[in-house]
Order: sequence, then C-alpha cells, then structure tokens
Amino acid sequence: MTGYPADLYLSGSTFFTLGLGDVVPMTGLSRFLTVLEAGLGFGFLALVIAYVPVLYQSFSPREARITMLDEWAGSPPTAGQILRRAFESKNPGEELNRLFRDWESGAANILESHLSYPILAFFRSQHDNQSWLASLCSVLDAAALVSAGVQGVDPFQARLTFAIGRHTLVDVSQVFRLTPLRDGFERIGPDRIAELRRWLVAAGVPLDESAEAGARLEELRGLYAPYVAALSEYLAMPLPALIPAEKSRFNWKTSAVGQVHDGAH
Repeated sequence: MTGYPADLYLSGSTFFTLGLGDVVPMTGLSRFLTVLEAGLGFGFLALVIAYVPVLYQSFSPREARITMLDEWAGSPPTAGQILRRAFESKNPGEELNRLFRDWESGAANILESHLSYPILAFFRSQHDNQSWLASLCSVLDAAALVSAGVQGVDPFQARLTFAIGRHTLVDVSQVFRLTPLRDGFERIGPDRIAELRRWLVAAGVPLDESAEAGARLEELRGLYAPYVAALSEYLAMPLPALIPAEKSRFNWKTSAVGQVHDGAH
C-alpha cells in the first residue's frame, strides 16, 4: 500500500496503537513519525484515563453540596428561604454560620476546580431547577443580607463567605473573558428588595431597616451582581429570585407516591 490513503491508515493505526502490521514505514522520516505517533497514542489514552476521574472528583462534591442546599433554600434556591429556614431554629445565628462556613469551603473548592478545569462550569446538575451558579448566588444574596443587617445574627462569618463567593464569581467570569453586565442589578433592584423585606418580616425574620443597612446592601450587591449576571447569560443557567415562587417546592419533598409534611415551606 502506498500513497495518501496508506499514509493516513498508518497514522491512524499507529496513533491508536492498533498495530495491524500490514503497512510498514520505509523511510527514516516515516519510521520516526511512526514511533512519535505511537508515543502520542499512549499519551492520549493516559490523558483520557486520568482526566475523566479528576473531573468527576471535582464535580461530585460540588453537586452533593448543591443537593444539600435544597433542604435549606428550596429549588430553585432563594436567599429569603435560607433566612426563613434559619429562623425556624432556636438559634438562627448559629445555624446560618454553619451554612456559611460550609459554603465558604464550597466556594473555595469551586474556585480552585473551575479555574483548573473551566469545562466544569458547563456541567449541569441532576435536577433542572438546580445549578452551581444559582446555589452560589443564593448563598451570596443571603450573606449580603446578613452582612447588611439581620438582627440577632453576627455578620462576621457572612462577610467571610461573601468575600470568597464573590472572588469565585469574578475569577470564573474572567476565565471566560466575560464583561460584567450592569443589568444584573435588576434581579435585586429596589422593588425586589422591598418585596423581600415584606416577605421576611411576615416570616418573622427581623431585618435592620435603617438607611445605613440599605446603603450597605446596595454596595454589596454591586460587588457581585454584574458578574453573576454575565455568567448566567454565558452558561445559560437561570438565576434564582430572592424569595420562592408561590408554588415552589423542596426537591426532597417531591415524590411519585405520597407527600411529606414537616413544617417546611
């Protein structure tokens, strides 16, 4: 066999380590390329074998944390539901700090893994009403609200979680060279904030309603809203509202047979 088809056949056989043996390199250059392609073929297989498990090792913990957030925030997750759920406890500050500490670690893991393997940002969650972006966004919304002022809750841990969460959103958006979108403010604009305040007051969550708290919340949302909006548009991942929709549910309560009632809303 000679000519272009034979050369192509030899390259494919060598690269994928088939070793059929019915095509033999005759010149010094062809023999060199055959050896080189054989080495590249083994490297290709090693890359596939090593790369896929590494991706899964980063993907699986992320999805476990997203799934666990459902019990707090519902699906899609909302900051209002996080605060409401916490105040069902006898010690809402401690419960919120525990959640924020967990997501401080989670945001750091997302930052490290998604910068090393940007393809992970496109990986979808098992449920169509969940995503890593929506979950991180709802936690940041809650952290911003606590940092601005929720009576009876120490904002220290919320500020730490907000810092690493915002860092994650900014760096991942820069990996994809995204321009921050100023219309990201619309999702948490003044009308939505006023609606959230009314909803939380009705749920028994004591917000600081002073002008200083409002200005602080405005400042905080400006630090991450444009970046999360840009990522949402680029990744085609919808962002959550601040409060749950009227008919929203927790995924863990959804089943084909029967319904579960535990007092959760």
